[in-house]
Amino acid sequence: MGEILFLAHRIPFPPDRGDKIRSHHVLKALAALAPVHVATFCDDEQDRAFEPDLANLAASYRLVERSKSLPVAGVQALASGRPISLTAFYDKQLEAYVRDLLAERDIDTVYVFSGQMAQYVPGEFRGRVVADLVDVDSAKFEAYAAKGRGFRSWMERREGRLLRQEEARICAGASVTLLISGAEVGLLRSRLASDSHGERYGEHGRVRAMGNGLDAAYFDPGAVSPEPRMIEKGAPRIVFTGQMDYAPNIEAATRAIDRVLPLVRQTCPDATLHIVGRNPPPVLRDRSGRDGIEVWGRVDDIRPWLTAADVALVPLEIARGVQNKVLEAMAMGLPVVLSPGAAIGIDALDGRDFAMRDGDAAMAQAVLDLARAPEAAKLMGAAARTWIVGNASWEAALARLPEYLGTMSEALTDVA
Repeated sequence: MGEILFLAHRIPFPPDRGDKIRSHHVLKALAALAPVHVATFCDDEQDRAFEPDLANLAASYRLVERSKSLPVAGVQALASGRPISLTAFYDKQLEAYVRDLLAERDIDTVYVFSGQMAQYVPGEFRGRVVADLVDVDSAKFEAYAAKGRGFRSWMERREGRLLRQEEARICAGASVTLLISGAEVGLLRSRLASDSHGERYGEHGRVRAMGNGLDAAYFDPGAVSPEPRMIEKGAPRIVFTGQMDYAPNIEAATRAIDRVLPLVRQTCPDATLHIVGRNPPPVLRDRSGRDGIEVWGRVDDIRPWLTAADVALVPLEIARGVQNKVLEAMAMGLPVVLSPGAAIGIDALDGRDFAMRDGDAAMAQAVLDLARAPEAAKLMGAAARTWIVGNASWEAALARLPEYLGTMSEALTDVA
């Protein structure tokens, strides 16, 4: 095969959040198959510090700092009739790099990571396009709109509608479209089938599932010591992790703070809830230090925090794709109480590998049950890690990637 162009909306280093973890491992797998050229963005100086890692892996690259604010992107999107998501990630430098690269190099495959980056694939490109959408973004914005009101709800409804059109366009032009789970595949196929001219993209198997993996040797409870600042806090210690400027995570953390933790503390008044992840907004930071709530923000290594916890709580109400936070907690031998949405795409056994509960009272009761029965909690954590080791490696997750880059007729004989 020829060379590969990898388009990603964020630099795939460091692999410390959901999208970067996936893009990091995909990029490494691609680089093992052929020379890879990378066009991507960095959000800040912390991202920029990993430019040498990108340079060591890529045959060439263009790393652009994304400085366009969301309000500016919103105004531009309204003026142009485009989705905000695409406008926020449009850059002339990156467009020029892609155009020149395709003209000068033997690029026969473009791997698009996240729907925001498909706008950089020229319409005249005749090679393979692998579109890794990860999840169905349009459905996520539709869910936001249904829960909101006023101008924000209108904007989210608009975003969902325009992204749905963009997803259909991407599928029409891609050799194969990848999503993180069978549930997301079914969702996108059903939406394509209901759209004009979209049915054939779902029916013919060009929408496929490629799940996430996990490095179980890295996420090993025996490899780190518990975080001492967390150990000092009251028990049971409940942890919620994630990128904390992401709307579904903010909503889930707020649910845990306002609706689940108070129920737990009625029985266990010393219980504490620990929100761990970068960029928590004021609505979360302002709650820290009161009523058993601790908001820690960005940490260098999530593993000591998981090791120090007694239970992971994942009360996501809007969830798309497979939740890395669930896989990481399971790998660290931590019992997990999670919502049905957070369990999508994880084929572990409820009651053995995690506790799936629907409703605040049921989640609080599950946390209390685990706190009162430490041996049962330990058994659930051990079963969770066993499941991860046996079922969730990156090698298994990316096993069919060479097929998606090669002969598509062979890759699509087994419809997902």
